[in-house]
Amino acid sequence: MIPDPQPPSPARDDHPLLRQEAARCVACGLCLPHCPTYRKTLNEADSPRGRIFLMAAWLEHKLPLSPQLLGHLDLCLACRACENVCPSRVRYGQLVDGVRALIEPGRGRPGVQRMLRRLLFGTLARPRLLQGVGRLLRAWQRSGLQALARGSHLLDALGLGRAGAHLPPLASPPRNGLHPARAEPRGTVGLFLGCVARLSDAETLHAAIFVLNRLGYAVQVAPRQTCCGALHEHGGEQETAQRLAQENRAAFAGQDLQAIIHTASGCGATLATYAPPLAAPVLDISAFLATAQGWEQVSLAPLEQTIAVHEPCLSRNALHDQDAAYALLRRIPGATVTALASNDQCCGAAGIYALTQPEMADELLRDKIDAIKASGARTIATSNPGCAMHLAFGLQAEGWKVAVLHPVTLVARQMGYEK
Repeated sequence: MIPDPQPPSPARDDHPLLRQEAARCVACGLCLPHCPTYRKTLNEADSPRGRIFLMAAWLEHKLPLSPQLLGHLDLCLACRACENVCPSRVRYGQLVDGVRALIEPGRGRPGVQRMLRRLLFGTLARPRLLQGVGRLLRAWQRSGLQALARGSHLLDALGLGRAGAHLPPLASPPRNGLHPARAEPRGTVGLFLGCVARLSDAETLHAAIFVLNRLGYAVQVAPRQTCCGALHEHGGEQETAQRLAQENRAAFAGQDLQAIIHTASGCGATLATYAPPLAAPVLDISAFLATAQGWEQVSLAPLEQTIAVHEPCLSRNALHDQDAAYALLRRIPGATVTALASNDQCCGAAGIYALTQPEMADELLRDKIDAIKASGARTIATSNPGCAMHLAFGLQAEGWKVAVLHPVTLVARQMGYEK
């Protein structure tokens, strides 16, 4: 081991639980074939076992905070596929998030990168500011300036080309307040809007309200809700993530809700870890609708085509609710619902990973695009808006006309929902 030339870090030394978690790894290697980055690089340092070894060595002052160490940790998608096969039940997600938070103050990011991070994380954490940004972006798209900027490569010159290419057509999010049931009342649920999703995937949020209302469920959109904190947690901003959790607990408190519904698996995985928890059970929209009442009151138009389901990582590896999407989609008459090949591997979206690690994200996306082409499906369904944007970006780049939609949006359309 290389001795750490830096003085002892109180922040590092005050977190024995992280060292204990790392020590639970028995180095069996069962995680290696399930790790997306290891499968691509075949580098032990890019595997869960290797990264745990590196994190433990840094926590014990046996390794310095070097560019090499940061590179291996940054390449991790935090998909948590390793947790599903770990015989020691190492909580890898908590471990890597905790170490990233300790490392962040000493990273020495360039000034421009620090500024962009503060701008991004600060905007996501302020709903009113985020809504203002959304209005500006919608106006920018409607004016034709987005297409002009892409054609002139201006976004590339500003370092925003990839982000601009991922940005889908935007719509206004649902209004705050109560959306009453349109059938026999069966109760009230809360709808979690998220941050990026309320801008990039507003159609799914509207579709969720449409379906719930017509089954007899009133939907409460809490006005004071904010970002779930997932991107902050994974980006080393744990204090901000904890503050956002507190704001969301307050936003949904005292409303007598049957459940708090989310339409994004990444948000759901974070909401489910809040301690103390939210005031009602947190459920994916497909999982809630799988047991919801009122289906006998509605009819769905047939859809004679194959729908391939892409299972988001955190749905498979953290929430374990991936089967709900299939159950919901099979309510569509005539539809052939099938699993997309390679569902055990990440698509490369992983929050903002596709922007910060574009080379690996593109390699993983390549596998997904090949699987989509081989499936023959005309529609891809996924319960994560980040995955949806990433897959749509890859398909558009190749001129492949395949729709990428949330399961509840597909069902809503067959029930008569229109944008």
